[in-house]
Amino acid sequence: METVVIDGYVWLHDEDKPGLGAHLYEALGKRTPIIGVAKTPFAGARQAGAVVRGTSQRPLFMTAANLELGTACRSIQRMHGAFRLPTLLKRLDQLSRQRAGPVEPHIGRAGDAEE
Repeated sequence: METVVIDGYVWLHDEDKPGLGAHLYEALGKRTPIIGVAKTPFAGARQAGAVVRGTSQRPLFMTAANLELGTACRSIQRMHGAFRLPTLLKRLDQLSRQRAGPVEPHIGRAGDAEE
């Protein structure tokens, strides 16, 4: 089975408020299963499953599209890595931060045009 795993939520408030993963699911024609893995809880995500990995006591929070939540949780639990974050997600996070570079805060007046 082909599945996409993202860093973030698929659904923010059950299935009535889409997160990043739901937008991807829609863009892929609602055929490809999407698993969202979030590091922090979102108050409105009542359908999120919690997974504890490695020696960490802090859970990761799963949401999914086109896949049962239990299956999504078990899939993330089985991913490679001895720590809280699966190796693949940790590496992707590191790479994306390197590519993006430091974020410069934008300080301006209300109504200033974006550059």
